[in-house]
Amino acid sequence: MDFSFYQKLAVEKKGNKIVLLVLDGLGGLPYGEMGQTELEVAQTPELDALARRSSLGLLDPVAPGITPGSGPGHLALFGYDPVEFQVGRGVLAALGIGFSLEPKDVACRINFCTLDEKGVITDRRAGRISTDECRRRVEKLKNIRVDGAELFIEPVMDYRAVLVLRGEGLSGDLEDTDPQITGVPPLPPRGRSEGTEKTVQIIQSFLDQARKALQDEEKGNGILLRGFDTFHPLPSLGEIYKFKAAAIAVYPMYKGAARLVGMEVLETGPEIEDEIQTLAKAFEE
Repeated sequence: MDFSFYQKLAVEKKGNKIVLLVLDGLGGLPYGEMGQTELEVAQTPELDALARRSSLGLLDPVAPGITPGSGPGHLALFGYDPVEFQVGRGVLAALGIGFSLEPKDVACRINFCTLDEKGVITDRRAGRISTDECRRRVEKLKNIRVDGAELFIEPVMDYRAVLVLRGEGLSGDLEDTDPQITGVPPLPPRGRSEGTEKTVQIIQSFLDQARKALQDEEKGNGILLRGFDTFHPLPSLGEIYKFKAAAIAVYPMYKGAARLVGMEVLETGPEIEDEIQTLAKAFEE
């Protein structure tokens, strides 16, 4: 993506302020006997009033017929081509918790899951264990050592954690080990391209040791790995569009997308009211 065109159009102008409010996942399909979406059923007087005095339109973040995940969807809204800049969830999760990724680090997201005595998945989210329970399991995984890479394992939220590999000759071009269904074992690690063999071996060693480390847990005794990717820093919004940007979010993935494009992530509370208060304060400042 050639940003030079946008850089020529961008003009640094002090005093102007823009609020971009992203209601991620608000859209839906008709549901239930009424055959209406959530938005059609909901009472939305404030949104209706705003719409009446606004310019309205529709946007395909990627392309017609493609429903993007939150990561590429946000990148598109921020002005980045989500096809060219494909960023795995592992990188977003690591950045979201404030982990300092280095170029060429490989990151993936860990989902704690529950396995039966035969190694078959019975719950892909381990009963949605608490973040405290996630931290306790992560501490067990931090004792794992592998040849060929330094490992970093950190809790994210609920049943989610993140794994970062740092070393030479690593590749983020790996398939998920999550089969997306229960009743089957986790998938073995597999590379999508040549040059992934070393990383596959490292991940297999990590998985074998993780299974032993978690074997005494009633639930959350297994892990599924998703969203492998290599970290490649992106040009920031300030460099391209010549403005200073800040983000207000609770869920780590959104914080990761914001940090990826050079936004300052503001501290806020867990509720929407907290986010609005943080916005009001930052807007005045």
